[in-house]
Amino acid sequence: MTDTPTPPAVSREWHLLSRPVGWPKTEDFALVEAEVPQPGEGQVLVRNEYLSVDPYMRGRMSAAKSYVAPFELNQPMQGGAVGEVVASNVDGIAPGDHVLHFMGWREYGLVDAKQAVKVDPDAAPLSTYLGVLGMTGLTAYAGLLRTAAFKEGDSVFVSGAAGAVGSQVGQIAKLKGASRVIGSAGSDEKVKLLLEEYGFDAAFNYKNGPVSEQLRAAAPDGIDVYFDNVGGDHLEAAIGSLNRGGRIAVCGMISVYNNTEPAPGPRNLARLIQTRGRIEGFLVGDHYDLQAQFVEEVGAWVRSGELKYRETVVEGIENNLEAFFGVLRGDNTGKMIVKL
Repeated sequence: MTDTPTPPAVSREWHLLSRPVGWPKTEDFALVEAEVPQPGEGQVLVRNEYLSVDPYMRGRMSAAKSYVAPFELNQPMQGGAVGEVVASNVDGIAPGDHVLHFMGWREYGLVDAKQAVKVDPDAAPLSTYLGVLGMTGLTAYAGLLRTAAFKEGDSVFVSGAAGAVGSQVGQIAKLKGASRVIGSAGSDEKVKLLLEEYGFDAAFNYKNGPVSEQLRAAAPDGIDVYFDNVGGDHLEAAIGSLNRGGRIAVCGMISVYNNTEPAPGPRNLARLIQTRGRIEGFLVGDHYDLQAQFVEEVGAWVRSGELKYRETVVEGIENNLEAFFGVLRGDNTGKMIVKL
């Protein structure tokens, strides 16, 4: 084991200063210095190496009641992180171990043992525990296989398909025997990636024309499953192409996260009567009972090279906020990661 680094006296961390209205602005946040604490009973101090930024964090910046508590003003924000333990008051976790935890948006995190999960840097790169083998991967796995009740032979449409979740949904569907997998993305470069690297059967750039028309062209026989990361016109288009008994799993609706007024719902919901279709929202936190199965199955696909993944890596805690803005803009291909 290598010698663990001695923590400095101060650590930098991002605070939310005011709740954004519409698109977040730089002045809503501040990078501040804070004293590095010593771990108390049942705690570990972690030097973060990789931080996660995710679309759901936009919701936590608002005070509106939701499925998770909002970020507190003038306090450090939170998010997925993985790093090296530098001090421990916990049996079974020693300095030099690596853990996955939720004290992100900062250089050093004080973590309760029950919220720290040991990970093996020799089994997979540390950053993958935030993406393909982490929460985003489990989101794809549970949403497709459980919520959408995917079965062999289904035709599957995925929006936001070049993102961390969407790219994994499409590949898992192919590996599980989908008859056709269609993806939408926001650039011709990402469309090319879906077709040439991730093995999608069809893909389109939603900026190149009405989503409903492009989807009908890509899936002339309709779709059985829609995995929704975007909402808006994508959801309406999916309802329009849904086959009898089709299922829609709603994971996210990034197209409306920064709206200041409620977005209108799909205008064709009545079609669900004709198709006997189903729309169901889900949260990954309700499906952690699948964790062991997920890591075993997906981990094997990653090791064999059958399931491919991309990461967009931004370096430096000072660029954490810009990385988050990039996720909201769709700048990332695959999982957006901040490397410290």
